[in-house]
Amino acid sequence: MPDHRRVIVCMQGKVLADSSSSFRIVETASPPTFYLPPGDVDVSRLIPMDLSSVCEWKGNAQYWAMKGAKKKREPVAWVYPQPYPEFESIAGYFSFYSGLLECYVDQECVQPQPGGLYGGWVTKEIIGPFKGPPGTEEW
Repeated sequence: MPDHRRVIVCMQGKVLADSSSSFRIVETASPPTFYLPPGDVDVSRLIPMDLSSVCEWKGNAQYWAMKGAKKKREPVAWVYPQPYPEFESIAGYFSFYSGLLECYVDQECVQPQPGGLYGGWVTKEIIGPFKGPPGTEEW
């Protein structure tokens, strides 16, 4: 669903993405994930990784890391280049791991969804329980 609240993603205080044209995707038992249009993302600071995964609902995801990262290169974002038809509106849009970056929705600092696998953004409007803590992987 289109979401016109301002979404900002920063890395070490520098803005990586700034958008008021995101899509807010809600999945079963998870907090929402925000997808930002590529034109609102400083892609020059990212590098595609040789890493992908398959979502049963959205299709094949491609992962991105920060360029010049001093630590081990890890994914900070993902994109569905050619999602399944039900999600074609997010084709090429970026979503970010709020546990690795500073993410904001209308100036509220987002908390990451528990667990390393998930990318949901927890804000004050989100009421659990949701997937992430140990023992909830099969929900």
